[in-house]
Amino acid sequence: MGDMSDTRWLDADEQSTWRALVSVLGRLNEQLDRQLQRDTGIPLTYYEILVRLSETPGRELRMSELAEQSEYSRSRLSHAVSKLEKLGWVRRKSCPTDKRGQLAELTDEGMASLVAAAPGHVSEVRKLVFDPLSQREMELLGEICDKLRGSWDTSGCPEDATP
Repeated sequence: MGDMSDTRWLDADEQSTWRALVSVLGRLNEQLDRQLQRDTGIPLTYYEILVRLSETPGRELRMSELAEQSEYSRSRLSHAVSKLEKLGWVRRKSCPTDKRGQLAELTDEGMASLVAAAPGHVSEVRKLVFDPLSQREMELLGEICDKLRGSWDTSGCPEDATP
């Protein structure tokens, strides 16, 4: 850790922008999660797992790859997949090429649940994110997100923050 005199503190504008971003992201996740819980009984994080599986060939992924894509720890993903297995929406199976590896597979029932949940989720995303923005603001938001992601290393941390 550097000493506090080396710290580049946020100025008033940066502090205001940072707090606005934290607030928007927190409220967005909270509202999307609330809508999905109300309409489907599952949290946003579980919905995102179903989406990732639905977009892969054979609707299956190695658990390790799914954890990486979802930015979950393996134990957190395992817990989520266990809940989705209990619903009959996901099943685990052995990886044919690596006996130690496991695959998560989206079941037909899971796909049907995802298809049923998608319209309400997309409506909420549209209402909360896209409807309030002009076309140009939407483009700028996409550019800003790409720029921020591009400045981070693969672990999701800003490059200059790595030790």
